[in-house]
Amino acid sequence: MERSDGSILVQTESGPVVGRRCTGVYGDEYVSFEGIPYARPPVGRLRFMAPLAVTPWTEPLDCRSQGPKPLQFNHYSKKLEGVEDSLHLNVYAKELKSAKPLPLIVFFFGGGFEKGDPTTDLHGPDYFMMQDVVVVTISYRVGPLGFLLLNDPAVGVPGNAGLKDQVLGLQWITANAASFNADPNNVTAFGESAGAASVHYLMLNPKAEGLFHKAILQSGNVLCTWAQCPITDMPQRLAGNLGMENANTATDAMILDYLQALPGEQLVKPYLLSQAEHMDDCLFQFGPMVEPYKTEHCVLPKPPSELLSTAWGNKIPLLMSGTSFEGLLMYARVFVAPYLLTSLKDQPEHMLPREEKRARPRTMARSLGQRLRALHFGESALAMSPEGVLAYCEYASYKVFWLPILRVIRSRLRQTCSCAPTYLYRFDFDSPTFNHQRIKYVGDKLRGVAHVDDHSYLWFGSFAWKLDKHTPEYLTIERMIDIVTSFARSSNPNCPKVAEQLPRTKEWLPLDSRQSTVECLNISDSIKMIELPELQKLSVWESICKIKD
Repeated sequence: MERSDGSILVQTESGPVVGRRCTGVYGDEYVSFEGIPYARPPVGRLRFMAPLAVTPWTEPLDCRSQGPKPLQFNHYSKKLEGVEDSLHLNVYAKELKSAKPLPLIVFFFGGGFEKGDPTTDLHGPDYFMMQDVVVVTISYRVGPLGFLLLNDPAVGVPGNAGLKDQVLGLQWITANAASFNADPNNVTAFGESAGAASVHYLMLNPKAEGLFHKAILQSGNVLCTWAQCPITDMPQRLAGNLGMENANTATDAMILDYLQALPGEQLVKPYLLSQAEHMDDCLFQFGPMVEPYKTEHCVLPKPPSELLSTAWGNKIPLLMSGTSFEGLLMYARVFVAPYLLTSLKDQPEHMLPREEKRARPRTMARSLGQRLRALHFGESALAMSPEGVLAYCEYASYKVFWLPILRVIRSRLRQTCSCAPTYLYRFDFDSPTFNHQRIKYVGDKLRGVAHVDDHSYLWFGSFAWKLDKHTPEYLTIERMIDIVTSFARSSNPNCPKVAEQLPRTKEWLPLDSRQSTVECLNISDSIKMIELPELQKLSVWESICKIKD
């Protein structure tokens, strides 16, 4: 309902919300509702706990200004960002009335489960609003506030609160979809990096079955080593770092009382990882973990690799992707910690993924690591040279991203009971100015399509600007939006912007277990169907890493 001041009033099951009309950067009009609470504030004694449903309200709630992002510490700027009371979501609808409800796209941000931003600073819907869809971005807790785990059932902190936030947010928006002209029976769960792993965790969680009907995983999934935290004493380390005496011997109840009494801003600042943990593929301090005991809100009762084959998500269509130089993400990290590269000379076992390294006798792990070292570094010295750093980044592309992507593909294709399609694209568009992730990682001196560089072509934000519509960057935006919204509408990413690039006899088909190769849609200056270029080296990784999925 439009009010006299031009604002828009919508009734939800929780209470009335007030939104506003907006115009995107390219002139597309839409309606925005930002900062709608979907849970009670997770503060005080609710800190670290599973979220509770929001308390209903009766007076109209003003949702016309930017919502919050979760409390976090920005290691680039060395500043605190966000707030602890962040369990809100943002709804952007192309229109509130149409002949039939619009496809609903629910997005989960990335950031390694330690940072991230659901707001228009990073995830403005301007490009999506070129199409008839409803887009929702959901905030969830990150870092220790979202993933602290205590083993004692009596204290009620079994971990994964951030993943449980996502379930509750998804439940809220599907229950209220009709209020925003969205179709609750045509929901796409969509995420990038840690957001993609989050969507994949939802695909393993029986509580999420039926809440969405297709999924998009960009550059991440549950088999990525960074998507599972292996460190079990982080609560004690955190409490000790923040001044608790004898934290190593304190009970879980004592740890909880101490950490709940501190300001949330103090909890997110410390950096506690050791050099050995860096070498053991620990990129982040807190993240998803197998829960130590079962509860009604449990989201991860077993390691994800043990849940894949029976996951309900095997029954829904899936669009997966990676970029052509994912590992540029690691460029700056190698300069901060050169041992990540140089130690591989004498400790080749660290070339292996953590699970594989731990499962093998050390002599065998070293031998297998030497094979991988030869594959990626050849005869060149493992030194902090430009060539050595780039070779490390290329190696990281495979270990950190493309091997887990291929493992999930293989697992999906083995499920003969399911006919749900799996599509794969490879983002390879290398703009000198608009690949904002690469520019953040390596500056403007190097080229390559880095981890989640496709983000720039799906989301507007403070990092972007209005493009001339005749540029290849704008054309890439049109292509990416067409692909994602076509998949959201019909479970098929084939669309006019793809069809006009492919030969008439060639179609972007789902992956097929009967084929010996893996084909992907390669999105560069032009669009082509090609054999996945990474497949040759991935075959070596697969022969070495025979982990059962």
